[in-house]
Amino acid sequence: MGHLERAKVTVGFIPLVDCAPIVFADVLGLFERHGLDVELRREASWANIRDKVALGLLDAAHMLSPMPLATTLGIDSVNVPMVAAMTLQLNGNSITLSNALWREIEEAAPDIAGGDRAAGVPLDAHALAAVVRRRAGLGQPPLTLASVFTYSSHNYLLRLWLTSAGIDPDRDVRLTVVPPPHMVAHLSGGAIDGYCVGEPWSQQAVVHGIGRIAATSMHIWASMPEKVLGTTEAWAQRNPKTLIALVKAIAEAGAWLDEPGNRAEAARVLSSPRYVNVPADVIAKSLALPDFHVFHRQVANFPWRSHADWFLAQMAQWGQAAPRADRRAIADRVFRTDIYRAAASELGLPCPLGDRKVEGAHGDPWILATNGAPVAMAPDRFLDRSTFDPDDETATTLKQQESNHGD
Repeated sequence: MGHLERAKVTVGFIPLVDCAPIVFADVLGLFERHGLDVELRREASWANIRDKVALGLLDAAHMLSPMPLATTLGIDSVNVPMVAAMTLQLNGNSITLSNALWREIEEAAPDIAGGDRAAGVPLDAHALAAVVRRRAGLGQPPLTLASVFTYSSHNYLLRLWLTSAGIDPDRDVRLTVVPPPHMVAHLSGGAIDGYCVGEPWSQQAVVHGIGRIAATSMHIWASMPEKVLGTTEAWAQRNPKTLIALVKAIAEAGAWLDEPGNRAEAARVLSSPRYVNVPADVIAKSLALPDFHVFHRQVANFPWRSHADWFLAQMAQWGQAAPRADRRAIADRVFRTDIYRAAASELGLPCPLGDRKVEGAHGDPWILATNGAPVAMAPDRFLDRSTFDPDDETATTLKQQESNHGD
C-alpha cells in the first residue's frame, strides 16, 4: 500500500496456543507489511469474542469454528450473520480427566484402563462408561464434564468420544461450559471431573499433577478444524481488501509457525502475560507434539465447506438447531472459500480444486489435488470410523446416528 494510510483493524483473541497465527502476524510485522494497523485485544471468554464482534467492538477475531455458523443461524443469543475467512489451525484439543476420576476408572475398568498411556495411547471411553454405570447403580451424582462453549468443536468431540462407548451425553453425564483459562482451576477444585479444551490448558493440568490426558482431537477426529478467523458478514462486505490482507498476513504467520525451528521462539513469545500467560516450557511441550498443532501445512488455512456441513449436522443431531434443507447454502454463506482463494492467489498458495471433501475418508496419509502442486495430507478419520459425505445428507445422517446411538 506504499505510503497510504494503513487500515486500522481490531482483532480479538483468547489465550490459547492456537491464537499464535494472529499473534505472530503482529509480532513478525506481517500485518504492517500488508498495509494494516492491527490492534490485538485479549479476551476472557468465547462469549466475549462473539458479543464484541457482533456489536462491532472487534472487527475480527480468533473464533471457534462452529461459532459463525451458530450466530448466522441465530441460535446463540445473537442473531448476526458472520463469516469464516480462513481456518487458523487443525487439531490441538485434548480431553483431560481429574486424578480422582482416573482412580475411579482404574477401579471400575482395570482391564481397559491398565497399561501405559505415556506413548499417547488414548483411553477407550468404555472405561469411562464403566464409571458412569457404577455411579448410577450406587445412586451417586453423574460426572460433570466441561467444554469451552456450547457451539464448539470441543463439545462435539467430547460427545463423539462419549457416544463411542454408548454414553448418552445428555442423560448419562452432566455437560457444562467453562472458559479455557478457568478449566485447570475448576478441575483442581473439584467443580468438574474432566474437560475438553485447547492447549495449553491440558498440559497445564498434567504439569501441575492434577489431571491426565485421556484422548486428543487427533484420536477423535484427526485433522479437525479448530479455530477460524471470523468477522461479521457486513464488515467483510464493507472491507473486502482489508479482510484479504488480514488473511494473507495470518497465513504467512502460520507458515512461519509450522517451521520446527521456530517453535521454541513461538513458545517464548506466547508465554508472555500479554498473550497466553503460561510458562514457555508448558507451551513448548504442546508445540512439540507431532502434527498436534498444524497452522499452515496440509492446506490447513482453507475453510473447507464440508467442515461447516459437519458442524451444522452436529447442531441438528444434538437438538441445537432444527435440520435445514438449506444446510449447504448456510455452509457456503459462512465458510468463505472465495475470500481465502483470493488471498491464496495473491500469495501463490495452492488451494483444493473443490470446496468440499468426504470427511473421515482417510485413515492414512493421502495426496490432495490442487490448482498447483499436489499437497501431502494427514489422516482425517473419525474415532468411530464413520464417514461424512456432505453430498449425501441422508446416508451421513443415518450413519452418524447409528454410530452414536449403538453399543
